[in-house]
Amino acid sequence: MSMATIFALSSLTVMPFWFLLIALPKWSLTRRIARSPLIALGPALIYALLVIPRIGEVLPAVMNPDLAAIAALLGSEAGATIAWVHFLAFDLLVGRWIYLDGHGRGISALVLAPLLFFTLMLGPLGLLAYLALRAVLVPRSAIVHSASEMPL
Repeated sequence: MSMATIFALSSLTVMPFWFLLIALPKWSLTRRIARSPLIALGPALIYALLVIPRIGEVLPAVMNPDLAAIAALLGSEAGATIAWVHFLAFDLLVGRWIYLDGHGRGISALVLAPLLFFTLMLGPLGLLAYLALRAVLVPRSAIVHSASEMPL
């Protein structure tokens, strides 16, 4: 299978979950699926299948990051596809956390939906927007959690 095909199909592994989190947040199936960290299993497996055969190229680049080496790695079809799948997996996990944390704090699904979409499109900026909103909307006493209460 070509890198272009893998790149194109990889988004399909996360889009159903994003749809559930954003469009059907109160559905019992959405809540059940969101509770599982396995939500990102699809892109994580694709990532493994892409990285493991190239570990000799990828590992040195990430262990001793150098702009030129990272740019060269990402400048290839394989490198760009690997990075894309990495983004898909981790952005979905961040979106899952926002969904669980937001609902746990009583933040309206209508407020969370655009933040989740923002996270889908621009990952870290969506996270920053959610954290800013959470700091403004949630009383300080509600922010304190033990590690065992935090959704993984």
